[in-house]
Amino acid sequence: MSAPPSLPDHNSRYEKACDQAIAMCDGNLRSTIKALIMANEYLEAELEELQAAITAGCVPARPQLPRDVASDAA
Repeated sequence: MSAPPSLPDHNSRYEKACDQAIAMCDGNLRSTIKALIMANEYLEAELEELQAAITAGCVPARPQLPRDVASDAA
């Protein structure tokens, strides 16, 4: 099992992601926050749909991995 990322590396990853999100919204912080809220709502709706499908038995609860991938993960 690998060690968790060190704190400075972890923070710089988030700093870079924040910079990219702000840049995509032309530096407008309000637009950046709005876009992130909308993205989060979309992902929450996707998660709810997947959970409902699993509950209804429409999709397997656990994805079946090919044998060679499954053995590499172990």
